[in-house]
Amino acid sequence: MQSLNAMLALPYLGLGAIFAISLLAATLLPMGSEPALLGYLMLQPDMFWPALVIATIGNTLGGVITFWMGVGAHRALERLRHESPTPESAIHGFADSQQPDRWRSRALRMTRHYGPPVLLLSWLPLIGDPLCAVAGWMRLPFWPCLLFIALGKFARYAVMTGLILPMMPAL
Repeated sequence: MQSLNAMLALPYLGLGAIFAISLLAATLLPMGSEPALLGYLMLQPDMFWPALVIATIGNTLGGVITFWMGVGAHRALERLRHESPTPESAIHGFADSQQPDRWRSRALRMTRHYGPPVLLLSWLPLIGDPLCAVAGWMRLPFWPCLLFIALGKFARYAVMTGLILPMMPAL
């Protein structure tokens, strides 16, 4: 733990770590970036805005990767439907045989109803990553999606750090 704290205390390496953790946390990997960001800001409070921007960029890029994973999955299924010698009903049966869990089902309904603005919620645990993937799957326009992902991620980090950091004891 000491070595992790020492690494995060270096402004440039620390920001690189914040970027990497934020990026990975926004993909389908089950991890959070908030503890790393808060720990870094406790050690480097003068780096508040750079850390917030770097975390937002990393988390947004992770959401964009998930968006493009949705696009790729949709293209792969379309290719499978057109190139497969099996009847299309068998492909549909395979694709639909696995019941989506309730979070993915909810993400699909929300994305279909609200369009790109729903990605303001891309920061939410459990539902945020599927929202990005579903937006890609549904081929929503990329640039508006990018804007709403970035706004949602930035707002989350700004509110979270603004509320939690003042309550944390000084080192």
